[in-house]
Amino acid sequence: MPVKTFLILSNNEFRGKMIYRLLQVTFNPNVKSVNVMTCVFGFYAAHEQYDPNELLHFAIKAERYGFDTIWSSDHFHPWAHTNAKSGFAWVWLASAAERTKKVSLGSVTPPLLRHHPGIVAQAFATLNFLYPGRIFLCSATGESMNEAPLGLRWPPYRERLARLEEAIIVIKRLWKEDFVDFEGKYYRLKKANLYTKPKTNIPLYVAANGPSTAYVAGKYADGLLTSGRVFEERFESEILPALTKGAKDAGRNPEEIRRIIHIITSYDEDFDRAVEGCKFWNATMIPGIFDAEVYDPREIEERALSIKREDIIKRRFLVTSEEEAIKKLEFYFKFGVTEVEFLSTSPDQNKFIEFFGKKVFPYFKDRER
Repeated sequence: MPVKTFLILSNNEFRGKMIYRLLQVTFNPNVKSVNVMTCVFGFYAAHEQYDPNELLHFAIKAERYGFDTIWSSDHFHPWAHTNAKSGFAWVWLASAAERTKKVSLGSVTPPLLRHHPGIVAQAFATLNFLYPGRIFLCSATGESMNEAPLGLRWPPYRERLARLEEAIIVIKRLWKEDFVDFEGKYYRLKKANLYTKPKTNIPLYVAANGPSTAYVAGKYADGLLTSGRVFEERFESEILPALTKGAKDAGRNPEEIRRIIHIITSYDEDFDRAVEGCKFWNATMIPGIFDAEVYDPREIEERALSIKREDIIKRRFLVTSEEEAIKKLEFYFKFGVTEVEFLSTSPDQNKFIEFFGKKVFPYFKDRER
């Protein structure tokens, strides 16, 4: 008899109010007890918006207030020009891991042209050696802002997708095998060996907002990261079928692949202030921006002027109360999401961390006890 997942309706009184929620429960016929799945919450350290010291402060505080993972952006150029920053993710991750105690940490790092996947494998193997069991890696098809400013060409999507697949193979082999030979269309290895290998398994995720990349995630990844907007609009119709097919074609169980949601969030008691906090990331709502060869943050910022207030209200996770936050998160967990990762662009980042840690997370964490 196979492992099955059920949704159970439960009612709880939370802060004086009766709230109904759906609990995702996994049943294994070989295990006598039934376990409610753990809710995991991630904090996104946006190097585009904050300097490395500020992000260290936020990471330490996020751990203290109940965040489980720290995700780092990994871009050469930022998504805006005004008041932007651009710290280097790998250096920062080591510093953040040293200053925290138990959170898992990783970055969304597309190898493409600026990084040979062998160097990515070496970097994250070293991080894992220093902080075993706490490091993950997420890969993707990338953005022009990481390649073109370095004088590198911006490949078409099909090439970037093929590079992603080859890169995953290279990285996984170098983590586990000795003196690896690999002859791909875009990457090669000749007796390559990591003399300092990971101490423990490194979860490897793939960021996918379309079915082709989701298929690659299904073949190779431990988890799929997608945006909240894509999840709500196209996950069941496009992403999940591709993920499932990729897994089955590779002889894998798609149910074992983690589903992770990335949501751009702004919290403030005042709705207008919450909306205003989102403007830094308006460029990510420009149609076709992720495939476009646009890499000058000044131009990106100018294009973002086309984004209207109504677009922000419709497409961002704007929070003014704990009930709003709980309702949205319940929706994600109801459909099998295992982790929600917040890119907070709140007017006050410290207040965001404290609000979710004190008033939202306890509602979900209580059901794990």
